[in-house]
Amino acid sequence: MRERERDTRRRRIDPKLTASGWAIEEATRATPADLSMPTALTELPTHDGPADYGLCADAHVLGVVEAKKLTIGPQGVLTQAERYPAASSSSPATRASTACRSCTRPTAR
Repeated sequence: MRERERDTRRRRIDPKLTASGWAIEEATRATPADLSMPTALTELPTHDGPADYGLCADAHVLGVVEAKKLTIGPQGVLTQAERYPAASSSSPATRASTACRSCTRPTAR
């Protein structure tokens, strides 16, 4: 079966996130500080490139979800997954929230 990454997201991951109580929103439209409910922000910018989903609640990024097409197994994404917590050497929750520099909207000058 040939399934592209965006198809995997739309058909497999989005429905599971939604069924688990996560709203799904584009990161270009909101930041964790804007959210009133647990939300998966898509294409969330991080120090090391965008994460497919940033799981956000209480104005923090709690975790990251990476989507891959079905032909890529877990071993094929370990290096990518390791780059998000590498942004900080503190606790996992802090690493996830500090990995995202765009989590707060820039102040107007």
